[in-house]
Amino acid sequence: MRIVLLGAPGSGKGTQAGAISQRLGIAHGASGDLFRQAQNRGDELGQQVKSYMEQGLLVPDEITIRVILERIAAPDCAKGFILDGFPRTLKQAKALDWALGQRGEAVDVVLWVEVSTEELVRRLGGRFICRKCQTPYHQVTSPPKVAGRCDRCGGELYQRPDDSPQTVRKRIEVYFEQTTPLLNYYRETGKIVKVINGEGSIEEVEARAIAALEGQWE
Repeated sequence: MRIVLLGAPGSGKGTQAGAISQRLGIAHGASGDLFRQAQNRGDELGQQVKSYMEQGLLVPDEITIRVILERIAAPDCAKGFILDGFPRTLKQAKALDWALGQRGEAVDVVLWVEVSTEELVRRLGGRFICRKCQTPYHQVTSPPKVAGRCDRCGGELYQRPDDSPQTVRKRIEVYFEQTTPLLNYYRETGKIVKVINGEGSIEEVEARAIAALEGQWE
């Protein structure tokens, strides 16, 4: 089974992708993890990824597509995969369809984790990170024992500029601008598109995701 999992920043799609991967016994390809792995390899592709990420820039479509296509060509993807964080643009979606088509395969299901803008802002706008060990905290869901200090190492907690409420809203707005054409593309090309409510506990959202996928892999 080949699944594309879509969801705005803060929707919890990474957590759900991991759970679905384990539940169905398929590979999990997360764009962020793949970028980091490419950097660590230090090859030509990894150096390109590193140059953009060190500048805080988005990795261009051409390089992102190469990283993802390299991943889905791996042996553990032969029996299926779930992609998390890719595609983000129409160009990426079409490149994925073309690559799978060359192998006589196709995306089976597109799963959209839907979360309200206000809930996304609440989740992302309260995030803080330790300057020393990078442990994440949230002022509502996982606050530190001592305000402003890391429980693990005592380091100072800070909020990244892209996690401020104003920036979060802009990030969400940009994401929706990119994703709406994606959803339309998948529907127009006859893909199965499932929308699930991404609010509630992790277990509740996972149960909805599995229920939405039931019958698709039989």
